[in-house]
Amino acid sequence: MNIGIIAHLKHPIKKPFMGGLEAFTYDITQRLIAKGHTVTLYASELSDPELNIHVIFSDMDYDRETFSRFRSHELSEDFISTHHAYLELMQDIDSKDHDIIFNNSLNYVPITMSTIINTPMVTVLHTPPIFELKRAMSHERKSGKMRYVSVSYSNEIAWRPYLNYCDVITNGVDLQSWKYVEQPLGKYVIWFGRIHPDKGTHIAIQAAKLAGYKIKIAGSIADHHYYNTYVLPLLDEGVELLKNRSHKELSDLVGNALCAVITPCWEEPFGLVVAESLACGTPIAGISKGALPFLVNNETGSLTSSADPIELAKCIENAVGLNRRKCREHAEKSLNIDHMVNAYERILMDTIDQKKNVPAM
Repeated sequence: MNIGIIAHLKHPIKKPFMGGLEAFTYDITQRLIAKGHTVTLYASELSDPELNIHVIFSDMDYDRETFSRFRSHELSEDFISTHHAYLELMQDIDSKDHDIIFNNSLNYVPITMSTIINTPMVTVLHTPPIFELKRAMSHERKSGKMRYVSVSYSNEIAWRPYLNYCDVITNGVDLQSWKYVEQPLGKYVIWFGRIHPDKGTHIAIQAAKLAGYKIKIAGSIADHHYYNTYVLPLLDEGVELLKNRSHKELSDLVGNALCAVITPCWEEPFGLVVAESLACGTPIAGISKGALPFLVNNETGSLTSSADPIELAKCIENAVGLNRRKCREHAEKSLNIDHMVNAYERILMDTIDQKKNVPAM
């Protein structure tokens, strides 16, 4: 296949990843290329050139310290620039000789313009329903040209009112790169990801303290106001604050933790940290929101429906005693990146075949 992949433009697609979407886009692009497909990734200019990047967005305004665009916080400028980047791409996309467009942009423009292009298109829903996408879909669904895939069953349920149909392909991770640890060396629990109010970092710290465990925090500060207001006051000798770590360092940190504390404060569609932790054999203690209750069972984690640190502390106490081999086996069966890539490959091929079988008007 000749595949055009449209990336999200908030961050470059390169390591270390700013979030799960960047990791997903990197992995799926790399693995489709390795399978012998011709792949072009439409992304911002600082993205990894090994992914056969076609630059559609400048990173001149990307702040490598705050990991954000437009230091003046001119959101309207960000919105307009992104809009035009996708608009110019979609106006010219039929001339690229792609067999299919694989859209991971989270933007309304590719969906809106899918109704007037000839190349078939698959869009992955990495977010819960958001206004811009819902509006675009309300018009696109009349044509029924787009094929949608959700990254989890919980997210598919949330999108049902706005779609005619949606496939589900659960995200996966490279099990070889997340080393399984049977006997962790550490006496700590870990929280990792972007430090942001949506991620509930402060709740994890409070719960770990109540449970009597040291907690390591690995990741970048995505919201400095949140960090200064809610996280910084909690820092003491029981909290080790780490910045972004290399993949190997993070794998070692997660694998040697007694459990991973995962605290979504919104309806998170997936959360790669769940799959990464389980691949290391590290059980989960978390808040039962979004996809988390669909990804964790009683053998691999302990969840609470409350954001109360006291309840989460009880989950930590339960999780550290779970069987680590069961966690790894669950990841191998349900959260394997090879299964994920094969499923997307089948959907892309099937969508191309469906387009070929549609009679010409």
